Amino acid sequence: MLAFDETAGRHEVDEEEENYFVSMTDMMVGILFIFIIMLMVFALQFQKQKDTSEKLADTSKTQIEEVLKKVEEVRHQLQDLRVKINGELEDLSQSQRERTALLNDLERELKATGLDVQIDRENGVLRLTENAIRFATDRSILNAQAAANVEKLAGVLARVLPRYTGCVATDENTICQKLPPGADIDTVFIEGHTDRQGSETAAGDSRNWQLSTERAVETYRALTTFQTSLRTLRNPEKKEILSVSGYSSTRPIPGTEQLNDDLEANRQALEKNRRIDMRFVMQVDPSDRLKDVLKLTGDMEEQIEKLRDAAQIR
Repeated sequence: MLAFDETAGRHEVDEEEENYFVSMTDMMVGILFIFIIMLMVFALQFQKQKDTSEKLADTSKTQIEEVLKKVEEVRHQLQDLRVKINGELEDLSQSQRERTALLNDLERELKATGLDVQIDRENGVLRLTENAIRFATDRSILNAQAAANVEKLAGVLARVLPRYTGCVATDENTICQKLPPGADIDTVFIEGHTDRQGSETAAGDSRNWQLSTERAVETYRALTTFQTSLRTLRNPEKKEILSVSGYSSTRPIPGTEQLNDDLEANRQALEKNRRIDMRFVMQVDPSDRLKDVLKLTGDMEEQIEKLRDAAQIR
């Protein structure tokens, strides 16, 4: 699966990543909104009865009990939703643990080949340091050293990734096995980057977006040429796990953002950002959104309690 659009700009990549995480969470959010609407109707109904009773002093006990009954129904539904979300969050925690194990495996095996790597476990990013995969200014062709390092990287990926991939394509079909929750790789983004040179002008910025994508595509082609088996690896939707994306100069390595009067330091900073990163996305990964939904359910339960208390005082 290749994300080659050179003109779509920096927003397309973020949207592409977000699309993997919507189905289960959006269903829960939709259910929650239905519950909120129901609760608002019940609250308005109860308030109307209460106002009438203050004027006429004849509000029916049966009516209040009916409101309480409906409130209890919504309360139980919210509790069920919380249980489901808590279960999803546990799967997310397991997904984080599986991704950390994957990154640790890659780090260990890559260092054994002589490649120095940096691992960003929080964001699931593997970055090869020094001159492992670097590019000349305004170039997207791998030089001899970079190509040799990509070959080493391809060998490690071919050994490690199948442990975290549920499906493999054959000549005739795709064979799948069930992995533990959160253990399936959804996508491995081969991310191309540029330094900030030229980004100050519209033409230069446009060229950097194109160039970063070209670098990602060049690396993808080299990886899958050295290890053709990488293209057979599939996620649970039976789609290829390898993809590419370009970020232009929008994601510099921390500490290299600002240039100064030290020409050598500037040169090194620019060189480091003409790079390839690899970002690993597991099958389950919408934790922030689920936590927001969980907070909403807690807030709604507090409102239900207040409504129940008010009805019981009556």
